[in-house]
Amino acid sequence: MDGSHQDLGAEREAVAGTARALAGAGLVKGTSGNLSVRREDRIAITPTGCSLADLEASDVCVVDRAGSVVGGTLAPTSELALHLGVYDRFGAGAVVHTHAPMATALACVLDELPCVHYEMLPLGGAIRVAPYRTFGTPELAEAALDALRDRNAVLLANHGALTHGADLAAAVRAMEVLEWAAGIYWHAAQLGTPRELGPEALDAVAHLVDTSGYGTTRPARARG
Repeated sequence: MDGSHQDLGAEREAVAGTARALAGAGLVKGTSGNLSVRREDRIAITPTGCSLADLEASDVCVVDRAGSVVGGTLAPTSELALHLGVYDRFGAGAVVHTHAPMATALACVLDELPCVHYEMLPLGGAIRVAPYRTFGTPELAEAALDALRDRNAVLLANHGALTHGADLAAAVRAMEVLEWAAGIYWHAAQLGTPRELGPEALDAVAHLVDTSGYGTTRPARARG
């Protein structure tokens, strides 16, 4: 293996560019956080110990589904087992893990982030907080995977947040929504107890989305 290895070249470029964008948005800082994208049985993933704000495609590792390095010259993130677990259990296309400030702050206090806004519906509703486990351990991976059932986002107690999606854009969007929702909850909690949206309200939103095409670009209807 060497730095000229081009397997998953487009994915490595995407991981590096997304890492820099997340750093620019303040969702990751320094070497904290990691992300990956899968193509079939190969995964492009951030390396351990690298500044995400300065990451280049040549720094990005490529591993197989067993976690063996098959491309690049650097060792993968210490959270490799967490990423592999998400791919194995949920068939995801990409994984994003950050220490985003608002999400991480709530993960130090809450046992669950209630569904306080309908924009959380694509995340699966209320977001569970996985119990604290040491970073980079199988125990952390297992706790996070258990809390991710029926969700594409999880808070990690006293640690951070993780999202997954069908592709890297979806996983990043989920992280952005999670951090935004955490901020909404925090601000609301300064004024009182935030109201949680119940199943009936969420079902009504889901029905409206399904029947109206809400959130998708479409041609304007001609006026009669």
